[in-house]
Amino acid sequence: GFEETLARFSGFLVDPSPGVVPAVAANTAVFAGGIGVLLRGLTWPGVVNAWFLGAASLAAFGAGGYALVCLYFVFGSAVTKIKLEQKQKEGIAEARGGRRGVGSVWGSGLAGVCCAIAAVAGLPPGPDLYRLGFVASFCSKLSDTTASEVGKAYGKTTYMSTPPFKSVPRGTEGAVSLEGTLAGVAASLFFAGVAAGLGQTDLKGAAICAFAAFVATTFESWLGASTQGKKGFEWLTNDVVNAAQIVVAAAIAVAVGAAT
Repeated sequence: GFEETLARFSGFLVDPSPGVVPAVAANTAVFAGGIGVLLRGLTWPGVVNAWFLGAASLAAFGAGGYALVCLYFVFGSAVTKIKLEQKQKEGIAEARGGRRGVGSVWGSGLAGVCCAIAAVAGLPPGPDLYRLGFVASFCSKLSDTTASEVGKAYGKTTYMSTPPFKSVPRGTEGAVSLEGTLAGVAASLFFAGVAAGLGQTDLKGAAICAFAAFVATTFESWLGASTQGKKGFEWLTNDVVNAAQIVVAAAIAVAVGAAT
């Protein structure tokens, strides 16, 4: 009856790792009900790939982990649209009015999906550390997205992140600004704090995630400035650089978490 259904639903919400079948069912229902909202921030192919990301996250890390992915999507989409008309006029806005495609989905979620699959499969070093890596990967990507979009909107002076740190126009790949950097750090601290509040990690873990995010975003800026777009590295697109960044963030968090 109703009480039994409610009990099952409540149990699902608090289960830290509900498994594949219930996660697929719940994720499909969320996507069907929220497709209008999803299409504001994603293309149709992006939605299809994001469904897999959502299902894997929910199966491995429960409603709390799923909520973090939703938070990343909402927050990331919102900062992309900051001063969008100005960025479009300057030619530095995200394509398609900020709607993300398949490459962006995997550039944001590859590490998180790998952590989720490894956790569900029971691979060492264990689900708690994979959960930490999962949080760190999205913490890092949200920090990067926020730093980039706030920097493009409000950055007064923008420098390359490699010597001799010359001043360059806003939106230059691999460039950083004080405004963007501070916004990115604030975003990562906020995201890590929410993760702790949702029980995905504790305060020590949140600090590890914020640290891993900062190191990984710094690495991403360096890689973008030094290598991306250079001769012989045409394959190193922005989405590939982003994927490398979140893998680094997850790896640092798992390594530091295992050592402390």
